[in-house]
Amino acid sequence: MQTALRTSLPETELASRANFAPHARVVREERAAQTSGLPLSIRGLRKSFGDNEVLRGIDLHIPAGQFVAIVGKSGCGKSTLLRLIAGLDKIDAGTISFGSDVQPEDIRVMFQEPRLLPWAHVLANVEVGLGRDRSSADAHARAEKALTEVGLADKRDQWPSVLSGGQKQRVALGRALVSRPRVLAFDEPLGALDALTRISMQRLLERVWRDQGFTAILVTHDVSEAVALADRVLVIEEGRIAHDVVVNAARPRERGSAELAGLEGSILSHLLSADDRT
Repeated sequence: MQTALRTSLPETELASRANFAPHARVVREERAAQTSGLPLSIRGLRKSFGDNEVLRGIDLHIPAGQFVAIVGKSGCGKSTLLRLIAGLDKIDAGTISFGSDVQPEDIRVMFQEPRLLPWAHVLANVEVGLGRDRSSADAHARAEKALTEVGLADKRDQWPSVLSGGQKQRVALGRALVSRPRVLAFDEPLGALDALTRISMQRLLERVWRDQGFTAILVTHDVSEAVALADRVLVIEEGRIAHDVVVNAARPRERGSAELAGLEGSILSHLLSADDRT
């Protein structure tokens, strides 16, 4: 996916990067060798809705297989950025390019609402994610494997209406995973869940990302969620990348640890200071 229009705007990223811990570097190098994800390069990206310029020149590179979280105040442009990456909206200026030609099944999005078909059983809802391969001979087997990966193999014949909120989101995740995407974009998929279910889903997202090696891009309002899951946290302000923080904490991560709390506090301080400036 790449637009024909290019711009030559200056870099807008302000990087705030901690030193790489040796063990973190080793883990990343090993995962890079195993990843199925695509790298992503964005240059001079702009997007307006009428007179409202939402993105004002985004420059960004995401290595293949990296887990990136995007945070910022409501209306800052983070969901717009994700939709442009996923090809759901049209770019006004700039480019979004991947390391190779992409197929429709290479990029998938998981939304805050599960968006399940109420008239279809769980297995059939997962099969929807296969797209043009839905009629293939192995469609059922692939959908069943995806359900197993999200822990819902025993719900294959259930109707969506009898599932809990967390279970519905697991089905939505299975639908996104069934085509083995190379880039998976998450638009606040856990925002409506209760605290314990949310933590369980965070662990599931991390596990499937580590197992499958796709490039993950998570938009969230929850800074603690961002530092718990991501390799890197981007803070969007007024349509630009204002802060770029590398998270070097070893995985699996200990929620509530001093290391994660320090990163969360630093990002929150930046967001709150931005409020003070407005």
